[in-house]
Amino acid sequence: MVLGRVVGTVVSTMKHEKLAGLKLLTVQPVDPEGRPVGKRLVALDSVQAGRGDLVLVCDEGNSARLILGDSLAPARTMVVGIVDAVSRD
Repeated sequence: MVLGRVVGTVVSTMKHEKLAGLKLLTVQPVDPEGRPVGKRLVALDSVQAGRGDLVLVCDEGNSARLILGDSLAPARTMVVGIVDAVSRD
C-alpha cells in the first residue's frame, strides 16, 4: 500500500464498461510526514475521497479487481481508505 494525497481528478467521457460509474483520482504518493515522493498515480476511487484527502492506495491489480468483485476488470490502482492520522513511534 501507498500513502498519498489526492491532488486532482481525471475526467473520462469514455472508459471501459467495467469502470463505468467509478471516479478517477490523481494521487501524489507522500512519506509519513506528508512530503511528496515518486510519481503521481491515477487511481480508481472506492471510498469517495476528494482533493486534499490523505489516502491509502492499493497499487496491485489483483487486489483492485477483488475489491471491484470482477476478476476481469482492467484495474490496478485503487484508493482504498481515507487516513485520519499518521503516527510514528
